[in-house]
Amino acid sequence: MLPQLVFSEKADSDSDKPIEIEADTMMVEETKNSSTYEGDVILTQGSLIINADKLIIREDRQGFQHSTSIGNPTTFKQKMEGSDEYIEGKALRIEYDGHMDKIHLYEEAFVKKGDDEVWGDYIMYDATSEFAQALSRKNEEGSKKKKGRTKAIIKP
Repeated sequence: MLPQLVFSEKADSDSDKPIEIEADTMMVEETKNSSTYEGDVILTQGSLIINADKLIIREDRQGFQHSTSIGNPTTFKQKMEGSDEYIEGKALRIEYDGHMDKIHLYEEAFVKKGDDEVWGDYIMYDATSEFAQALSRKNEEGSKKKKGRTKAIIKP
């Protein structure tokens, strides 16, 4: 359901473009190979745009990048390769695992690809296997919160 995001390595894709990040503050911890951006964060890389209240980017020992964006909500939008369509999404937290090439959207998650839409408390997309999964929490005993349900709209 969800196409491969820029986070995965493809020739002539957004991943080959420079990353530009704007924020109110930036903190770099070279000993931890991480950087934290806070306050009206805007990341652009080619056609990818991420908006967040806070963005943390880290690099693991193998050189893979991982990121966590947090917001109310945090959003992303990207043009799909070889198409005029966009994929866009939002959640309270979005995590990207560069080693496993997986994107995780947590809490109030929503993804739209073309005219197709998916909602859930959690959405995961594995770009390597092109596998997507959406889950929602069950109502806890005594909780007044409505039981969560996933929802998909797939247009012909």
